[in-house]
Amino acid sequence: MPGPAPDTAVLAQAHGWPDGEPRRDCLTGSWTADRAVELERRLAELTGDLGPPRRLVLDLSGIERLDTVGAWILDRTQDTMRRKGYSVDIVHTRPEHETLLREVAAHGFRRPPAQPAYRFRVFSDIGKAVVDAGRDLVRAVSFLGEIIVATTRVASWRHHFRLAAFVHQMELIGLRGVPIIALISFLVGCIIAQQGIFQLRRFGAVPFVVELVGILSLRELGVLLTAIMVAGRSGSSFTAELGSMKMREEIDALRVMGFDPVEILILPRLFALLLALPLLTFVADMAALFGGGLVASFYGDISPYAFLARLQGAIGMNTFMVGILKAPFMAMVIGIVASIEGLSVASSAESLGQHVTSSVVKSIFMVIVADGFFAMFFAAINY
Repeated sequence: MPGPAPDTAVLAQAHGWPDGEPRRDCLTGSWTADRAVELERRLAELTGDLGPPRRLVLDLSGIERLDTVGAWILDRTQDTMRRKGYSVDIVHTRPEHETLLREVAAHGFRRPPAQPAYRFRVFSDIGKAVVDAGRDLVRAVSFLGEIIVATTRVASWRHHFRLAAFVHQMELIGLRGVPIIALISFLVGCIIAQQGIFQLRRFGAVPFVVELVGILSLRELGVLLTAIMVAGRSGSSFTAELGSMKMREEIDALRVMGFDPVEILILPRLFALLLALPLLTFVADMAALFGGGLVASFYGDISPYAFLARLQGAIGMNTFMVGILKAPFMAMVIGIVASIEGLSVASSAESLGQHVTSSVVKSIFMVIVADGFFAMFFAAINY
């Protein structure tokens, strides 16, 4: 059986330092992770009640083994003693131990920032949220400028547009998104028609459910549901893909090779999103109208011919165009937010998950805010 691990000992005497001379403590034994609890206890006893002089020298010549945990404990102790007003020096370190201590000092122990008192924390959180929102707005405007510059380069034929990537993204966003968009919109159209008929029947105004389904689906719900589904489905995918490339330093490699990541990675996705979202909005509108007409036929005794005839009289081209015109702007919002969050991912899986979640939440929030501004704008111009 192996013998017991070397003890951690303090070889200096507890008294007898000449005036003005620093206190010198010699550390021995193994400073490894399996002895972390004992090491912390010994160091706490060593530095608990020093008194004068306020200079401490830690001699590491007797340490036989040192790993990252032991180096971290030494670095933390050194930081703690310096905060108490002591001058702490580490001497007689082996070359391999000195390298480890230097790396731990550069990347290891950091005191967490001081937290405000609990009663003031809510104000601190509000202020932080406002600052973060302003920072996000500045980043979005800056990133929009980068997109415009890259688009100008592609439009001037100075750089080749990646058509294959654009077609691939069109398939992922548009073609493969049709089933779920159509199903969700169909069900929502059915629900609106059923609830509308149920409420209007008390007033003898069941036929007006056609106007309700048509206007609500074409102006608001079709594009809004489509944008929310695309933000959750494709926006999160953009963030995850770009974040994974950022973690593997592939984006840095593109810059080193002289390529612009915005032009190579983001423009094909953004252009595909700008084209696919209006098409998916049209599919959503038709599915919602079909679902509403189906429920009106079975639940409200409105024949398909009567439904279509009344829909033609109630719906104008402006009602249809309102929803279609919103789609490219919402696509731009989703693409910018997803791309910014993807490029902000750090080198950890936790950061990737946080930014994917943030991308979906911010995209849906901004889409709803944009829809509200569009509603006020079209109402103001009476369109």
